Amino acid sequence: MKEFLEHPVFKIASGVSEETGCASYVVGGWVRDMVMGRPCKDIDILVVGNGIEFAEKVAARLGKNFHISVFKNFGTAQLKYNDFEIEFVGARKESYRGDSRKPQVEGGSFEDDLRRRDFTINTLAVSLVKDSYGELIDIFGGMEDISKRLIRTPLDPDTTYSDDPLRMMRGIRFCAQLQFRMDDASFASMCRNKDRILIVSRERIADELNRIILSPVPSDGFKLLFDTGILHLIFPSMAALHGVDTISRMSHKDNFYHTLEVLDNISLNTENLWLRWASVLHDIAKPATKRFESGTGWTFHGHEDLGARMVPRIFADLKLPLNEKMKYVQKLVLLHLRPIVLAQSVVTDSAIRRLLFEAGDDIDDLMTLCEADITTKNKDRHHRYLRNFALVRQKLREVEEKDKIRNWQPPVTGELIMKVFGIAPGREIGIIKTAIREAILEGEIKNEYQAAYELMLKKGTELGLRAVV
Repeated sequence: MKEFLEHPVFKIASGVSEETGCASYVVGGWVRDMVMGRPCKDIDILVVGNGIEFAEKVAARLGKNFHISVFKNFGTAQLKYNDFEIEFVGARKESYRGDSRKPQVEGGSFEDDLRRRDFTINTLAVSLVKDSYGELIDIFGGMEDISKRLIRTPLDPDTTYSDDPLRMMRGIRFCAQLQFRMDDASFASMCRNKDRILIVSRERIADELNRIILSPVPSDGFKLLFDTGILHLIFPSMAALHGVDTISRMSHKDNFYHTLEVLDNISLNTENLWLRWASVLHDIAKPATKRFESGTGWTFHGHEDLGARMVPRIFADLKLPLNEKMKYVQKLVLLHLRPIVLAQSVVTDSAIRRLLFEAGDDIDDLMTLCEADITTKNKDRHHRYLRNFALVRQKLREVEEKDKIRNWQPPVTGELIMKVFGIAPGREIGIIKTAIREAILEGEIKNEYQAAYELMLKKGTELGLRAVV
């Protein structure tokens, strides 16, 4: 273990411990990740004493270029050393009220502090005390749980999860991030305590959802959220995707598990959080649009349009950003069927131009989403879809190179139309601009100024306008 502890701050902290008589330890996630061989830049140092005063002494020994940020309300102090963020906190114990996840805090022992932590894998500590420097301390069996790849609480899970319900989502997130499994007692406790999640702020819930979505296999997290009943409380529209209906021996696929397949597929190709969110929401309106048509079977007509209209409400409810990121997700949800339709038919330049016009710079992400949406288990069909999408991608490149439609700007502006015909703003301007856009998208004229100008004059004449310049 000592070979991991050559970090200069650890050496200095050890010296401050000897000088002050306050024992100190590296604890929590950094120790866990060090044991697992995972990179980690966040370091927590636990001090049996005043953590802020201890941090000030460490900063003083580091020199004038180092200063600490103090958070008196939390009894913590933080300093940055190169790429590391190092937080110092005094050992404490906590007690909770039933209506809040914010604890009443008082000073405690080293063991008190480890006992209050969420999971055994986060109770590991490494001593910075001189006589035991570098020794691993494992009071609650965290090392064994790492070897078993198990998420387990150091205390009775009912106490752990009821005290701070966000720990339920953290545990599920660790399962998804680390590819661990949930301890049976923890799982049963989450099922019992799921309603407690309602006292947690939507912002904190969204933060954990984002981390689950960004994990290597996000479906592991969402399956646990669903199976515990937590998903039904925090994200009911996603839980509503679950289930299969059958009429006249005709069934549809389970859209919940299909969505998880798409999310896992896309996660192999991108770490873009918002593209992953688009995969989560691409079929979100299927429950609302599900219909059975005799002779046809189950249909979900218009689910892409309704899904796009649902995105702002879902983002608002989850306290996700209502900005360009939301609009990006909304656009991909709206357009996610378009390349699929193109891949199943003869691809015309006109259809490609329209797709480029509507998708703009997000066209590559849209294609990535559509390819992830292929979840058929029929290998021949799967390969055929991928081949067809490859043809669509090639056609997109060819048309874009030739026609420059991506992020299209009209060659003729409304201001020019008003100047040429000497008219004020009115419906005629919209009619002319639409005619020019449609002619370019249909390939009737080139995407260039002169051709657009000539069509402007022609459409103006048809509308009874006369050029004055």
